[in-house]
Amino acid sequence: MILGIDVSTSITGFAVLDCNNDLIDTRSCSLKKYSNIFEKAEAVAKILKEYKNTHNIEKIYIEQSLFMFMSGRSSAKTISLLSRFNGIVSWLCYDIYKIEPEYVSAASARKRSGIKIPRGQKAKEVVLNYLLDNEPNFVIEYTRNGNPKPESYDRADSIIVARAGYSIEQERKIKDPT
Repeated sequence: MILGIDVSTSITGFAVLDCNNDLIDTRSCSLKKYSNIFEKAEAVAKILKEYKNTHNIEKIYIEQSLFMFMSGRSSAKTISLLSRFNGIVSWLCYDIYKIEPEYVSAASARKRSGIKIPRGQKAKEVVLNYLLDNEPNFVIEYTRNGNPKPESYDRADSIIVARAGYSIEQERKIKDPT
């Protein structure tokens, strides 16, 4: 099984795929109520331990954190915090599973899933709609105004990261079938 993780300091998404690329589980962890990065890490660790007890995770893929500024969206402080948290989550994965996680960029993960983002559209919305149209096991909740709840986007991204991981593993099997 493959575990895909979309790391964020506000909401972290998780997805588990089986050996046939079928979605087994997806969930999110809201981290907004925690006051520091260590409390956030404890909340993520709790979910990772639950998955260890319920799923035979063999590979872990994590969305690569941002490396550059995005106009109007990220500051040096935000990038630094996200990179630190990504590192903590990576360590938790290794500590709990004894599996070294691998990283995939959001753009690469979307490309491997066949998702193209039209100019002017938000990637997260395109990914969410793609999964709603193509993944029967992906169900989301809506706000009272009819909008997807915020955690839906993080769960969707974690599925795409896990699917990219599955694609990478399939390529490896073709190159080295032993």
